[in-house]
Amino acid sequence: MTTVVFGEYAFRFKEDKGIKQIFDPVRRKYVALTPEEWVRQHILHYLMEKGYPASLIAIERGIDVNGTSKRFDIVVYDRDSQPLILIECKAQSEPLDHHVVMQAVGYNLSVKAQYLWLTNGTHTYFIRLSDGKVLDEVPPFAM
Repeated sequence: MTTVVFGEYAFRFKEDKGIKQIFDPVRRKYVALTPEEWVRQHILHYLMEKGYPASLIAIERGIDVNGTSKRFDIVVYDRDSQPLILIECKAQSEPLDHHVVMQAVGYNLSVKAQYLWLTNGTHTYFIRLSDGKVLDEVPPFAM
């Protein structure tokens, strides 16, 4: 397990009809601020801080997993538009257990990313799938 230290990010918030929202710089819109979204927004800012272009990040897109419609949290693509990292975000209160691993692996049957990143904002597993190695940190984006 790896501990990712997030920076201090300048999040933008607003409230709409009693619902607190946070601005998503990738989707370029405000979204409901749920515990999982709080983790997702930290991950997005962290990725952009590491040099990953927002244009190569997809959020909550539909995929087919064994004939069932699912939605991944985040997929980061490389410069050739190939899936690089599949990221599964959970709320901080949710453990990263066997079910989370199986969910991400199942999603990756469709996505075929090179890395899996499982996080609840407190605990993180960043796994290189070619050899199953758990890495200490997310590498900077390769130009």
